Amino acid sequence: MQTVDVGELAVSAYRTVAPDWIIDALGTVAERLRGARVLHLSATPYGGGVSELLRSAIPLYRDLGVHATWKIISGEPAFFAATKKLHNALQGAPSPLTPAERAVYEETARRNAAELTEDGLRDWDFVFVHDPQPAAIRSVVDRTRAKWVWRCHIDTSEPQPEAWDYVAKFVDGYDATVFTLAAFVPRSLPAERADIIPPAIDPLSPKNLSLDDRTAHAVLNWIGIDPDRPLITQVSRFDPWKDPLGVIEAYRLVRDEVPGLQLALVGSMALDDPEAWEVYRAITDASRADPEVHVFTNLTGVGNVEVNAFQRTSKAMVQKSIREGFGLVVSEALWKNTPVVAGRAGGIPLQVADGSGGVLVDSPEECARELSALLADHARAAALGASGHQRVRRHFLIPRLVLDELTLLDGLAHGDPPGSLMTRHGTRDPVCGLSLVPGDASFTADRDGVRHRFCSAGCRDDFLATARKGRS
Repeated sequence: MQTVDVGELAVSAYRTVAPDWIIDALGTVAERLRGARVLHLSATPYGGGVSELLRSAIPLYRDLGVHATWKIISGEPAFFAATKKLHNALQGAPSPLTPAERAVYEETARRNAAELTEDGLRDWDFVFVHDPQPAAIRSVVDRTRAKWVWRCHIDTSEPQPEAWDYVAKFVDGYDATVFTLAAFVPRSLPAERADIIPPAIDPLSPKNLSLDDRTAHAVLNWIGIDPDRPLITQVSRFDPWKDPLGVIEAYRLVRDEVPGLQLALVGSMALDDPEAWEVYRAITDASRADPEVHVFTNLTGVGNVEVNAFQRTSKAMVQKSIREGFGLVVSEALWKNTPVVAGRAGGIPLQVADGSGGVLVDSPEECARELSALLADHARAAALGASGHQRVRRHFLIPRLVLDELTLLDGLAHGDPPGSLMTRHGTRDPVCGLSLVPGDASFTADRDGVRHRFCSAGCRDDFLATARKGRS
C-alpha cells in the first residue's frame, strides 16, 4: 500500500495567519495525544479536496507530536468506475451498484485490507478512512486496538436508499463517523455516532500563498488568458454535480453586457474519477465555437499556482454546484478577497453565511444576473470579497480543522460519544459544528435554560426554527 510523501509544516507558521485562540487550543489538545499513531486512508494522492486536506494536515499532526501517516488504496479501473457510481448514488443519483460491481468493490477491500495488515495495522491507535472507496476495509480486518473513523466528505443528505443501506453495513463497524454538515447525516445513523467537522483550506499552500498582481497576470498570460480583460472562472472537478454546462450557459447570458468577457473552466483529473473524461468532452463540445471559453486541466500544465492566479485575477469566481460536499474552492477564492457566485448546495451556504463573500443562486439565469451585477459594481464586489476573507480566517483555515479532528480523537480515547463533542462546553456551533471564538456572543439563542452560541445569524435562525418545529 502506497505511503504518500508530504512536506514539513510548523503550526507556529500559522500564528500570524489563523486566530491565536485556535493555535493555543491546538497545543493543549495535542499534548494529550502526544505519541499517538494516526493513519489516514484515501483513494488518491491528488486531484480533489481530500488529498489537499491531507497534504496539509498530516505535517501539522506530526509537528504537534502525533505520528500521522497517509496511505492510498489501490484498485483496478472497474473498482473506480464502481466507486464513482456509488459516490453518485450516495448523492442521490438513481443507480445503485449491481451485484457484479459490489463483488469488485468488496474484493478490492479484501485485497487492500490484506496489504494494510502486512504493513502493520496493529501499530495504529486511530484510523481515518475517507469517503466510500475504502469504507469496506474495516469490515474485513481483524479487531485491533485502533479506533476507526469514517470521514464522509460528500452530500449524503438524500442518498439513493439501496446505496446507503449497502454502505451502512460497512459503516456500522466504525467507532465514529464524521460528516461535513449535520444535514448530511443519514436518518438511519444514530446521532451519537456522528461528529460534524467542516473542512478547511491551507493559507500557506502554493494554491493560497500570496501572489502579487504582476506574477498572477504573467502566469495567466502564459497559458492564454488576457489578464487585462474581465475574467470569470469556475475551478472544480469535471463532474456533472458541478454543472459546468450551466456555467457556460450563464456566461453566454452575461457576455453581451460585458465586452471582452472571458470564461475559464479549470478542472482536475483524479485517479478515482473515470467519469471526468466524459464531462470534459461534453464541456469541450459545448464551448468549441466560442474562443473566449477556455478549458484547462492539471494534465495540461495547470496546477496550484495557476489556480491561485485564476482566483486572484478573476472579477468573480463561480461555483455553480447542484450537489456539493463542501466546495473548498469557495473558501479559496474568498481568502483572496474574490467574491463568489455559487449554487445553493451542500457546504457552500455555510461559507457565505449572512451574505459574507458571495451570492447564492439556483439557476443559470440567476447566476447570470448576479454575475452581471457584480461585474458592474466594483465597490460591492470588493466589500463582499473582504467580508468573505474575514469569515474564512475565523472558520475555514487548516489549523481549525486539525483542532476539531484531534478533539474527536481525544474524545474517542476517553470513551466520549462522537455526537456529544459538538454540544459539550459550548465551544462549537450546535448547528454547523464550527469551533467558536471563546467568549464571543455575537450570535446566541436560549433554549431550555441553556444559552447556545453560533457562527452566524443563519445558524442561529436554523436552530430556532428547528426548536419551533419540535414544539409544534
